[in-house]
Amino acid sequence: MIVRTTDEITDTERDVTSADGSWRSKRIVLAGDGVGFSFHETTLAPGSVNEFHYANHVEAVWLIEGDGILTDLDRGEVHRLRPGTMYLLDGHERHRVE
Repeated sequence: MIVRTTDEITDTERDVTSADGSWRSKRIVLAGDGVGFSFHETTLAPGSVNEFHYANHVEAVWLIEGDGILTDLDRGEVHRLRPGTMYLLDGHERHRVE
């Protein structure tokens, strides 16, 4: 059993900010935890454009605030994001979030 809080990982090696400051990710569960998926609290800066690729694990994303666009860079599919939207990266898709 793994039990963690965001408070205990804040300002540790699991709390990562991009070099340009366009996103911050509190990485609560990672591939190294051996469960086959990850769980993050990620905040994107308004107006930012971010490309991601998770080669080692499955990730589900649940949007709780804000609006945006998700582009599957492998297939060219575009999806609108808004609160209540979930997307699952079960094929290790390269993707862009705006």
